[in-house]
Amino acid sequence: MTSSWPPENLEILDYQWEQVAIPYWRQLAAFAEEHRVKLAIEPCFTQLVYNAATAKRLIDALGSEWVGINLDPSHLVAMGADIPSVIRALAGTIMHVHARDVRLNATVAAANGLPDGTAMTQWQQRAWNYVTLGLGHPGGEAFWADFVYELRAAGYDGTLNIEHEDVLVNSEEGVRCAAGLLRKVALQGAPDWTPAQV
Repeated sequence: MTSSWPPENLEILDYQWEQVAIPYWRQLAAFAEEHRVKLAIEPCFTQLVYNAATAKRLIDALGSEWVGINLDPSHLVAMGADIPSVIRALAGTIMHVHARDVRLNATVAAANGLPDGTAMTQWQQRAWNYVTLGLGHPGGEAFWADFVYELRAAGYDGTLNIEHEDVLVNSEEGVRCAAGLLRKVALQGAPDWTPAQV
């Protein structure tokens, strides 16, 4: 349950947060600390943790340096979020980053909205699709340079992990294109990042 409507959902949401998610993740955080392993939660549509606010709610409730965020911008763009704002809201909690792009299909989104249960293989009927890095967000290269810059400003200095799920481009070609774009924009957005971190 992620929606506060109808009103009875508020009680369900409170139960999910206070009786299930937070106690469960407190146990996982203690386990992670004991084993010296960091855990990163990936905010994703239809999940209890699906945006910056819900991610912060869980992270703040745990108060553990062993649990943070796996930021995948594609999920958040597919819900209409502004990625630089998301990164600033999650500053200090980002532990892992996916570099994955999404293209909105304006015609379908205008009629149906962004939530979409259509199979990924039916890309022409979907409101949004995963695409090769650089082919989705209308800002193109400038968007990804800002993405890298905002990550650095938020304290993230880890790798950018390419996640390729474009049904129209084979994996080898897609990853090669994505890596080339990230190397180029990393020099603009964070000149001290090495190609190995991309």
